[in-house]
Amino acid sequence: MPEFMKPRGLLVAAQTVVTLALVAFMVVPVVMSVMAGLTVNYFRGISSGLTLKWLGQVWAMYQGSVWLSIEIALATLAITLAIGVPAAYALARSNSRSARWIEELLVLPIALPGLATALALLSVYGGWSAFRSSMWFIVAGHVVFTLPFMVRSVAAVCAGTDLRTMEEGAASLGASFTQRFFTIVLPNARPGIVAGALAVLTLSIGEFNLTWMLHTPDTKTLPVGLADAYASMRLEIGSAYTILFLLMTLPLLIAMQWLGVDPAGAQSARAAAKRKRALRRVPDALPVQTSTVKTAR
Repeated sequence: MPEFMKPRGLLVAAQTVVTLALVAFMVVPVVMSVMAGLTVNYFRGISSGLTLKWLGQVWAMYQGSVWLSIEIALATLAITLAIGVPAAYALARSNSRSARWIEELLVLPIALPGLATALALLSVYGGWSAFRSSMWFIVAGHVVFTLPFMVRSVAAVCAGTDLRTMEEGAASLGASFTQRFFTIVLPNARPGIVAGALAVLTLSIGEFNLTWMLHTPDTKTLPVGLADAYASMRLEIGSAYTILFLLMTLPLLIAMQWLGVDPAGAQSARAAAKRKRALRRVPDALPVQTSTVKTAR
């Protein structure tokens, strides 16, 4: 009997067919949308000819939204790095029950719908007109939404490495907390920081529900503009906007896939191997105090 006719071969073939069907189900609509943004007339198809005219119109109308989305994403990243990395380090080092409660509270915004989070921000801070009408109001919402991804990503790396032993060794050689944090903690937590940064950028650029509730006519981001384009423009322009959106988000998604990162901060075997290699590169430039050496002797 041929190998492919055996039960195991039939099972593998069925799994392959189902997988390909699911991939086609998800990918074909994206391909069709891209083609609609590149054809002269969507209803006539490729026979009508290919053009970049719709992309040019989208850029002329919505380039402000593109730059605003980039500014908001970078501001969100800067704030989540400044808050999330130290918080993740502290939570990873702590074994107390309160630290576990703080972790659960940090993840709470992910469990809530974006509209609920936006409504809470509006009810508390919506009365500050200058803040409400600025991009920083959206940045505040994005920080609340993306901070858990940064904290979980960095905390997972810090908990998986023997940072405590390395820090104690560095402290015995006279290194201060600041020196230990910048020469031991940050280099070894780098995979988690990079993973968290990519997740924050991707989520901030693509966030719609929360942003739609918080935006004003002067703070319209890329996803909000995409919804407006499909609602009020012809299909070709909305599809061209989709192409522009993909050009911004696909490189980040590919980088996350290459690093083996999922949005929740977990990492694959490839990323774990990188962490093991990083552990071997313990900084050797720590100051050695003479008194400490004499005591050791």
